[in-house]
Amino acid sequence: MKAAVVEDFRSVPRYTDFDMPHCAEGEVLVRVQASAVSQLARAQASGKHYSSGKPPLVPGVDGVGLLPDGRRVYFAFPRMPFGAMAQFTVVKASHCIEVPEDVDAVTAAAIANPGMSSWLALTDRARLRPGETVLINGAAGASGRLAIGIAKHLGADKVIVTARNSSSFDQLRALGADVLIPLDFPHDRLRAEFREAIHGHRVGVVLDYLWGPSAEVLLQVAGEYTAGVVQPRIRYVQIGSISGPDIRLTGALLRSSGLELMGSGLGSSCPQSIVAAAGQVFRAMDKAGLSIETVCFDLAEVDVAWEHATNARLVFRMERDG
Repeated sequence: MKAAVVEDFRSVPRYTDFDMPHCAEGEVLVRVQASAVSQLARAQASGKHYSSGKPPLVPGVDGVGLLPDGRRVYFAFPRMPFGAMAQFTVVKASHCIEVPEDVDAVTAAAIANPGMSSWLALTDRARLRPGETVLINGAAGASGRLAIGIAKHLGADKVIVTARNSSSFDQLRALGADVLIPLDFPHDRLRAEFREAIHGHRVGVVLDYLWGPSAEVLLQVAGEYTAGVVQPRIRYVQIGSISGPDIRLTGALLRSSGLELMGSGLGSSCPQSIVAAAGQVFRAMDKAGLSIETVCFDLAEVDVAWEHATNARLVFRMERDG
């Protein structure tokens, strides 16, 4: 079969032949229609993610395709080395969920991963309660933008967002953001803005797509101690590390606050929950007003398109009627 193949972690995937997969017990064969290039897929393909396999391998952690009985499904976590960016792949049957008829394959492939990231974090990890305030650290990307509408759909009363580029603020406001904080503020001003967000707007949940310096400041403010006062409970969910993999975190900060620090990703939630969350996103698209901009290439163009500069979600199409 034809596939995008990572032959070594220093090179982009190449369109070439790869062994046809065969199902083991509990698995199904999927004829792939579309697969998106997520941050996770890029990290795995470059050997920089804790779940990366060993080359040669086919990249792609999820996609949309057809089962042998004709059902169209969203699937995730193909068995290594058979990733999603191929004509065929194999996944556990429990890692598939049907795609609604009114959602096309390219859109479903594009929106599943970024939409699921906040849906899972808010429901499975933070257990958002109706009426709470959610702060999204790093809302300018596809995942953060979707998180605004998903948080409101799941009952958040107010959504506060941060972004490194304030030029995106008009769009974020149009998506439903109530308060916007530029991350390029001077340090003292940023602390003051975070303090107002946490205490003035009573943040209950933080979704962090950035980590790095902004997360350090945010956590320091959340851990500020006031004598004789029990600090508010804040569920801080770490999702991405675009701004850096490490921060300084003291034990005293956790002891002096109501912070509950947790992550959301592979390993912190079971694969079935992750796939189910993507299914919930599909069903909520109309009601929650969720959409995503896409740019689509044929898989044969993978070596050129892999590093295509765009703010839209890059999707590879295996067959033109997908």
